Amino acid sequence: MNQTMKELMERKSVRVYKEQKIEQEKKAAIIEAALQAPTAGNMTLYSIIDVTDPELKKKLSVTCDNQPFIAQAPMVLVFVADYQKWYDLFCKYEDMVRAPGMGDFMLAADDALIAAQNAVVAAQSLGIGSCYIGDILEQYETHRELFSLPRYAVPAAMVVFGYPVQQQIERVKPSRLRPEAVVFENIYRRLNTEEFQSELNRVTDRGEDFERWIKAFCSRKWNSDFSREMSRSVKAMMNQWENEGQQSDEA
Repeated sequence: MNQTMKELMERKSVRVYKEQKIEQEKKAAIIEAALQAPTAGNMTLYSIIDVTDPELKKKLSVTCDNQPFIAQAPMVLVFVADYQKWYDLFCKYEDMVRAPGMGDFMLAADDALIAAQNAVVAAQSLGIGSCYIGDILEQYETHRELFSLPRYAVPAAMVVFGYPVQQQIERVKPSRLRPEAVVFENIYRRLNTEEFQSELNRVTDRGEDFERWIKAFCSRKWNSDFSREMSRSVKAMMNQWENEGQQSDEA
């Protein structure tokens, strides 16, 4: 196994950090690695917000589902799905330019997430831990105001970085699903509930306690307030894109 594969296999989310700044040259290398990621049409349909203001980090630790470790992270990057810059440029040279829609947002979000993963892998290679914060998708209106985001720029992911404490280094990485439960040849195969339960039991080792665990997991994740807010927030964002896009088309 080469070094890159080893780091991919060993990488896990890190939520407790040493009180140690990330060196400027390493930070620059992580960001450059992000910018080298594959991108649709070489358009770089994203922007990166480097959050350095401690007060802003504190706000994010609250708005992103009350996770205090965000405020303690030495480096916080927000990856923004960004069609604004291209839309503005198109409008400068073309009289008729359609407004971005759902497909454009999905493509820009793909770009942003690929760049984020490049940053995560680069950080791992430098001994720097990271953790994705999906809760940046919540409270769209609040985060739009916090970052002064224009119409067609939306937070797609946030990643926090820092040197892990020893406990985090030694913490066992959770098991992942096997290829048999995820990879299907040529066509999709819908797993029946017994198959999926068996696979989950393999990675969670719940055994006879599985029913209690899955009910609690459903309540904590799927039926949770933050999950509902995430869906509401994304819907509000897309409604805004569509409504403002229609107004632009009519104008």
